[in-house]
Amino acid sequence: MKRVYLQQRLISGSLLMLSWLLLSCGTEREEQGIPLPFYNSADFTPEWISKSQPEYNNIHEISGFSFQNQEGEIVDNERLAGKIHVVDFFYTSCPSICPKMTSNLSKVMQEFRTDPDVMLLSFSVMPWVDSVSVLKSYADIKGIDANRWHLLTGPQEEIYELARTSYFAEKEIGMSKDVNEFLHTENFILIDEEGRIRGVYNGTLSLEVTRLISDIRTLQKLG
Repeated sequence: MKRVYLQQRLISGSLLMLSWLLLSCGTEREEQGIPLPFYNSADFTPEWISKSQPEYNNIHEISGFSFQNQEGEIVDNERLAGKIHVVDFFYTSCPSICPKMTSNLSKVMQEFRTDPDVMLLSFSVMPWVDSVSVLKSYADIKGIDANRWHLLTGPQEEIYELARTSYFAEKEIGMSKDVNEFLHTENFILIDEEGRIRGVYNGTLSLEVTRLISDIRTLQKLG
C-alpha cells in the first residue's frame, strides 16, 4: 500500500509540474507577443506562423457545415463567424469518457458564461439516436445553456467527414477510417475566430481544461 501511495504522489507531482510548465510557457509566449500555434495536419504538429510569412494565407480552416442544435436551430459557419469555439464529439448514452468530458466542458461554459464570443459545440457521433428532442432532454439534465453550448445532430456521414478531415478529431488515425467506423475521441479542439485550429486537449483531464481556458484567454487578447 505504501508503494502504491508513493507512486500516486509521484504521478500527481509530475502532472502538476507539467501543468505549471505549460502555463508558464503560455505566459512567456504571451509576454513576447508570440501567438498560439496553428495545426494544419492530422498529426497535430504545431506550426508557429506569423502574418508576414507566405504560409499564413494557406492555414487549414474548418470546412462549411450546417447542423441542428438541441433547440432545433441551425448552427453553421456563418453563426460562428468571428467567435472562438471549442469542439468535442460525444453521444448522450456514452457510459465511459463522455460524462467526464461534459463535466469538464461545463467548467469552460461557466468560465465564459457572460462572453458571447466564446461558443462550445458538441457533435453527436450517434446522430441516428441523438435526435433534437434527445439532445434537448440531455441539455436540460446537464444544465447546458443553449446560447453558449450547441449540441449538434445531423447526417452521420457529414458529421464523421467533418470530424476526421476538418477538425482532425481522431488525429492521424481518423484519416484512414471508413465513414461507417465508429468515431470516438477524448479530444477538445480549440478554433479561433477565423475557423483555424489553435489547440488540442485531452477532455478527460482537469489540467488540460485549465490549459484550454488559458489558451482561450490568450486568443481573446490576440484578437
